[in-house]
Amino acid sequence: MNDLSTMEIVSPTLSSVNPAVSRKLTIFLFVSHFLSTWNSRLFEMGAVLFIAAIYPETLLPVSIYALARSGAAVVFSAAIGICIDTFDRLIIVRISIIGQRLAVAGSCGLFLVLYTESQLPLKVQNGLFAINVLLACVEKLCSIMNLVSIERDWAVVITQNNLSIRQTLNARLRRIDLFCKLMGPLGISLVNGGSTTVAIWLTLGFSCASAGVEYFTIARVYYMVPALDRNPTFVSTEDPLATSDVRRKFRVLLRRSMLHVFPSRSFSFYLHHKAFLPSFSLTLLYFTVLSFSGQMITYLLAAGYTSIDVGIARTMSTIFELSATWIARQLQHRIGSVRGGIWSVSWQTVFLIAGLAWFVSYGQSQGYQNVTTASGLVAGVILSRVGLWSFDLCTQNIVQDEVEENQRGAFSTVEAALQNLFELLSYVTTIVFSRADQFLWPSVISAGVTYTAGGCYALFIQRRRGHLLHRPPCLRRSRR
Repeated sequence: MNDLSTMEIVSPTLSSVNPAVSRKLTIFLFVSHFLSTWNSRLFEMGAVLFIAAIYPETLLPVSIYALARSGAAVVFSAAIGICIDTFDRLIIVRISIIGQRLAVAGSCGLFLVLYTESQLPLKVQNGLFAINVLLACVEKLCSIMNLVSIERDWAVVITQNNLSIRQTLNARLRRIDLFCKLMGPLGISLVNGGSTTVAIWLTLGFSCASAGVEYFTIARVYYMVPALDRNPTFVSTEDPLATSDVRRKFRVLLRRSMLHVFPSRSFSFYLHHKAFLPSFSLTLLYFTVLSFSGQMITYLLAAGYTSIDVGIARTMSTIFELSATWIARQLQHRIGSVRGGIWSVSWQTVFLIAGLAWFVSYGQSQGYQNVTTASGLVAGVILSRVGLWSFDLCTQNIVQDEVEENQRGAFSTVEAALQNLFELLSYVTTIVFSRADQFLWPSVISAGVTYTAGGCYALFIQRRRGHLLHRPPCLRRSRR
């Protein structure tokens, strides 16, 4: 391992040794990450709005579209992980950028045809929609490839040997994610309210205009951090991937990747890894309807909230989520990521159960389709988001510490597959309990899964530290 001074020369991000280089590197990294996340969030929300405008009488197309995207992530994420761990880092990220932009461009073109040409034969319309679904799957997989590469691999290499710098970098990357999560969907929704055609062109324009900037800014980061250039000396000369024959190398890599379509082999590695429990705890939290997603928003509108009320609530939630990036940083600095994680998940579970208790209490007396009943649940969910995103950052830091460099992609993409699987299961709960007055049951299931996640993390704490809580000094003295 290099000493600190060497690390700061090789990887100056956020260091105090060379602030000029540090600012330059982080600016390039943040610009690239912002453009990738912004375009992903913009297209994700825009596609739902465009489909709703094209098929106004049914929810079936948007349901097929959403399930296909998540299903592709479940099936192919592990194969993406093999590529992330094997190929040159810059090539992988550039492939994700090009693939994402081409998929969005093609998809927007098809949306324009479907929206403006209302007299298309049904078979042609269904065929174009099927192609659009395939492009959406490509966009989703490229988005996962980019996110895992930058947040789980590049961030570790850039900040090697300096835990404090890495925690700060993780927090800043997460702020970018949360900002895009709020402003991207909000912006495209406002434009779509005026004109769907303009919204489609805007999505296409943003995606195409930013591709070149993102393509070259991430390259600047790569060349400013020599450690990002993988050293192939660890590969055996008998390994086919060590050959200089590009076509043979590609065929071997493709064959290896296809063996990991549906991550059966990678799951074994994931399940037996020492970072499994904290990672799995985080994936379980995706099994929820209490997150200002489409399910909860639909319930709130049925309960009497207006679109403005929902927008205000969602904005407040995002403000609290952003605050978690500072709170988590302080927790990690003062008590470490492991203990910070148990504090964070405890915060989340306490406020979720408080909001749910209000929901049940007032729902039994005033009905569940009631603004007062819903508002207590909303307050609990908003406050719980601080714990959720603090836990996310603490867990991310643990995974970055524990997972070996040549396995980061495989581990994190299995994690992404599970996240999408649990997100799919959350939709099942609102399919089974589809009426607004039945929203209690998906909420109870979501809270139960959250407590299960807390239990898994508590088991990790118990195994790692031998105890969950420190005994007070007076009790420790009394045993002597």
